[in-house]
Amino acid sequence: MSFDDFTIEDLRRKHGEKWTQYPADVLAAWVADMDFPVAEPIARYLAEMVGRNDLGYPINPTPGALPTVFAKWALERFGWQVDPHQVLVITDVVQGFYVAIHTCSQPGDGVIVQSPVYPPILNSTAELGRRRIVNQLVQGPRGYEIDFDDLRSKADAGARILLLCNPQNPTGRAFTRAELERIAGLAIERDLIVISDEVHADLVLPGHRHIPIATLGPEIASRTITLMSATKTFNIAGLRCAVAIFGSPALKQRFGSLASHIRGGLGSFGLGASAVAWSSARPWLDDLIAYLAGNRARIAAFVKEHLPGIAHVPPEATYLAWLDCRALELPKDPYTFFLENARVALSDGSRTGPGGAGFVRLNFATSRPILDQILERLAKSLARR
Repeated sequence: MSFDDFTIEDLRRKHGEKWTQYPADVLAAWVADMDFPVAEPIARYLAEMVGRNDLGYPINPTPGALPTVFAKWALERFGWQVDPHQVLVITDVVQGFYVAIHTCSQPGDGVIVQSPVYPPILNSTAELGRRRIVNQLVQGPRGYEIDFDDLRSKADAGARILLLCNPQNPTGRAFTRAELERIAGLAIERDLIVISDEVHADLVLPGHRHIPIATLGPEIASRTITLMSATKTFNIAGLRCAVAIFGSPALKQRFGSLASHIRGGLGSFGLGASAVAWSSARPWLDDLIAYLAGNRARIAAFVKEHLPGIAHVPPEATYLAWLDCRALELPKDPYTFFLENARVALSDGSRTGPGGAGFVRLNFATSRPILDQILERLAKSLARR
């Protein structure tokens, strides 16, 4: 599989938001979409569906084929024994944590979020009338770490839910077993429900591994709702399909208490493409991880040599580089500075909550030639200051 066989002009012909949100002279390195073509088995499946005009109502997927395919993937990938009957197919991961918060807590209940974090996680609390409790991650020698003393005190402040993001977006951490065991112990001790956004689980880079928190034992599993999807891994976000995995029938019943038609329907393409991805696209994913690891190394070397004043710890997972621009003392926030002066669209760190101001997030899931253009534009904009 070639991950370099496309041009910027090819990308601009797409209809997705990544390459249409900004003017044509801006290079897009913001939203977490990859620029790569999808795996051939997925492309072939979609073409066959259209070719036979197979666009009717999908069959009911629960507890049907997709949960079973996912359970096999989870066992092979993470050593996780998942009961397909404890899996619900949902529209996407964001919908999943909104429904989970809505059904597992009451208005005014406290929900712990660990910032800086993916903005929809941050925003979900206010939109659902819950009380946001921030456990801010702290910068340590290996990148960001959990402040467990603060987490314990926040758990005692009337928290009902811990909304975990692992692998962590935007910092790129893949939390270790020791860290997850401490989280699990605290959740059990303080009677917290854990909603775990693990959408980047398959995008852990060499040298690290993903551990689903629900695999740490029956006690933590029984209070955990895990959210995963093939769409992030295989670059098919527009097909809108994910899974919610419940550690107990009681959690599944609570989640399902919101009428299914309010949660929204599912499309044939998303269901089928996810099944094909998890059953037939592993070789493509292996090649992708190797390519992303090369891009990660490329960024680390470039930042060190050509972007003085920017601090960067290479991510353990995701294809997102979290760049600390605070020492640059720019005349504007770094997102605005680089958009205006480099004509590069990055993600604004200030949208990720406490600890995010002064940072930008760079999506490096693109070809090496395009990544080089992005990095060179950043360097030239700083040199012209």
